[in-house]
Amino acid sequence: MTRNYLITGGAGFIGSNYVHKLLQRGESVTVFDNLSRAGAPRNIAWLQKEFGKNAFRFIIGDVRNADQMVDAAKDADIIVHLAGQVAVTTSVTNPRDDFEANALGTFNALEAARLSQRDPIFIYSSTNKVYGGMDDVELIEEATRWLYKDLTQGCAESQPLDFHSPYGCSKGTGDQYVRDYARIYGLRSVVFRQSCIYGPRQFGVEDQGWLAWMMIAAVTGRQITIYGDGKQVRDVLHVYDLLNGYDAAIEKIDQAKGQVYNIGGGTRNLLSIWTEFGPILEKLLGKKIEVARGDWRPGDQKVFYADYSKAKDELGWEPKIDVEEGVEMLFEWVKANKELF
Repeated sequence: MTRNYLITGGAGFIGSNYVHKLLQRGESVTVFDNLSRAGAPRNIAWLQKEFGKNAFRFIIGDVRNADQMVDAAKDADIIVHLAGQVAVTTSVTNPRDDFEANALGTFNALEAARLSQRDPIFIYSSTNKVYGGMDDVELIEEATRWLYKDLTQGCAESQPLDFHSPYGCSKGTGDQYVRDYARIYGLRSVVFRQSCIYGPRQFGVEDQGWLAWMMIAAVTGRQITIYGDGKQVRDVLHVYDLLNGYDAAIEKIDQAKGQVYNIGGGTRNLLSIWTEFGPILEKLLGKKIEVARGDWRPGDQKVFYADYSKAKDELGWEPKIDVEEGVEMLFEWVKANKELF
């Protein structure tokens, strides 16, 4: 049975990949996006080239506009809310815009779902930034990376929330609203606290999407700046694995509704942002990369990796693409699409 999907931020990196997957399997898709990101028009053009201009409904709209959201959501069976402001640094310089895009935008999307009378499934892309700096968690320093001392499987959903930075506050506000709409209104909503997502169609910039940004910069000869010591660790997750997580939650919504899931690459897919990724990138590029250095940035966690065992136990989900394979796939995509950058 064909279902009606509404993807807010559907022209973005994650959104366009999901729209592609949904259209491939014959779902009915509405893309809702304000095209504010530089790569968004390129992603729409790609989707239209792949499937035809009439293959999906495209609304140029903004989640800050409540009436637009209500109209867009009225026929949706599934709402995947990906729209929002995505960079910690941008949130620090413009906290009002960040609040309106993330906190108010998510509230508007939830209200549109609640008012639609269709009992839609609601998937929300939250962030590991809701856990803040995790200053009470002891770290150990190794030659090329920082690690948690005692959280051997990574950060679990039981870790106390500590919204750090305006971005952490705005995304955390949405996170808790989405969770509570399940409790108070019975909305079939699910929160994914996502770690470092990477993959094709990611037009990374210095402030967001670091792995793709460094790869694009290396291939196009731009300056790379490393902030902090370069040993900050993330568990990287390929976007295709993330999308399988969305599908798993939708198919098991009776189990997943009202739940929060940490979703990332886990301990199998750890990567420090330069002391480990740098040599990989230099090998792929075939030459040494000279980098500039900068101070630590606010809200930049030394370590984050997710314990995804809850998603594995309840949704049957785990990453399939390991970091070596995924990074090589992204490098090939960047090289093949140099003209886009």
